Amino acid sequence: MSEAPEVLTLRSDGDDHVVHASALWLGEDALVYVWGGTHPHIGAVASAAPRPSLRDPARTSATASVFTYPGHKEDTVAKATAEALASALDAKVVVTAGIHWDHLTAAAIRIVEMRCRNITEKLIREMPLMKKISP
Repeated sequence: MSEAPEVLTLRSDGDDHVVHASALWLGEDALVYVWGGTHPHIGAVASAAPRPSLRDPARTSATASVFTYPGHKEDTVAKATAEALASALDAKVVVTAGIHWDHLTAAAIRIVEMRCRNITEKLIREMPLMKKISP
């Protein structure tokens, strides 16, 4: 029987419009959930896989597929996070994203986008330090 995977939970920097993420390794694959706001949920799911960069085959890039539930706008967060992680970690990655605050201004949306980039950078730094489970 396999042991339970270690779960990493992170919080973005800043005091307003905080975004959270939890991540774990399933063997060599990563599963990540990004959430924030007053109504966390699953608004979009992205699955990404590493591949050689089309511009420079010596570098690793990633390709992603995204499913977005009707009426949700987390597709860009899920896709960007999944591609960045797949490329940096050289692993298959699935990301779910669900972030919601009522009546956000354009300035607040930019802050949320910045928080999402920040949480992705933290995941890239911290996930390689986690223990991977094997069958």
